[in-house]
Amino acid sequence: MKSLVIDGSMTVGLFLPDEPVTFGHAAIRAMVSGIPTYVPTHWWSETANALLMAERRKRASQDIIDQSLLLVRRLPVMTDDETAQRCGSDTFLLARQYTLSIYDAAYLELALRRKSSLATLDKALAKAASLAGVSVFT
Repeated sequence: MKSLVIDGSMTVGLFLPDEPVTFGHAAIRAMVSGIPTYVPTHWWSETANALLMAERRKRASQDIIDQSLLLVRRLPVMTDDETAQRCGSDTFLLARQYTLSIYDAAYLELALRRKSSLATLDKALAKAASLAGVSVFT
């Protein structure tokens, strides 16, 4: 694997006790072993918001969420600023073609552009990635 794009669903799934993430740990091992890992700018907000919603829905305690946020900040990811510039063009076209949100299509666009594998728990995004020729990390 040359590089990896990790989406918010995968990231949050790593930290919530009720998420069955078996291959998420392999994604973490890939990241810490030095595989370049990219995220779009909105990944930070999406991940923090999902953790907050998990806390509000009593899926995890405040302590678990606080620890998760600390660990998220320590993940060896690189934020790709170019993703935002493509939201009205390449990303929009991918969202239209695969019936994705712009947010999810941004992960697909980034994986395509970086020739990266994509780590996601989102079934629609994984299907779109496979159809687009992107390797889905498992």
